[in-house]
Amino acid sequence: MSNSAVARIESADDDHLSARDFKRIADLIGDEVGIKLPPGKRLMIEGRLRKRVRALGLPSLDAYSAYLFQTDGLRAERPHLINAVTTNKTDFFREPEHFDLLEQKLVPDLIALRRGERQPMLKIWSAASSTGAEAFTLAMVLADLMAQRNDFRFAILGTDISTTVLEQGERAVYATELLAPVPPAKAQRYLMHARKPGARAEVRIVPELRRLVRFARLNLMDKTYPFDRDIDVIFLRNVLIYFDKADQEKVILRLVEHLRPGGYLILGHSESMIGTAVTMRQVAPAVFQKA
Repeated sequence: MSNSAVARIESADDDHLSARDFKRIADLIGDEVGIKLPPGKRLMIEGRLRKRVRALGLPSLDAYSAYLFQTDGLRAERPHLINAVTTNKTDFFREPEHFDLLEQKLVPDLIALRRGERQPMLKIWSAASSTGAEAFTLAMVLADLMAQRNDFRFAILGTDISTTVLEQGERAVYATELLAPVPPAKAQRYLMHARKPGARAEVRIVPELRRLVRFARLNLMDKTYPFDRDIDVIFLRNVLIYFDKADQEKVILRLVEHLRPGGYLILGHSESMIGTAVTMRQVAPAVFQKA
């Protein structure tokens, strides 16, 4: 190993956020995004922020903190900081029982509620869409069901606070291994492989599905959301675990305002509305219906 490589390793090992600077960053993220960063997350956050240190040509995390808090750097850096520290864990067909329930019960029941309409438009919102895996999973499930039933249409909205993951959702290009959970029949219908594969095996969602999904940036901590108030199903899975109880309740209440009567809110299996003031009928594990 060269001396320069050793120096880089030693530099990274010695380069840390002070307790004061970590608290300032954690407080900023908590206030603006709602995500809580306890001291145990400091090493993880340092690792992510070192990429921003390099991108800005700064010598250390101390210099990065000074750039944020002692100059006007935070104004330009805010979206990059949020992108860096937010967790964007997602998979295609994650917690698949929710998609089975959507296909077998929720969509038929929603259509029945609107039996007077000819081919009603179902609006589905992936409220923490990350790279788009959940939104495009929904699109695959609903496109198959729409082809079978021919009695509804659908549109999907994906929102996230991270501009980086939203850009990937809009491109709809994914490493091939990430699509392993997609059932073979759906993979054949909805995934495109490059004619001339590059160094990294990738696939793209077909344009027929991409046209049915749009992405927009949203901070769930905002006081209002600039979206329709007749949404049929909102997915908010594995996000509330990063918020404290008070913020969880506020987010849920705001989202419920955007559901039509009879619409559904779907949380992650590890999440609950116990202890909140939200009153909805539970119809399945982590699935709630608005009266």
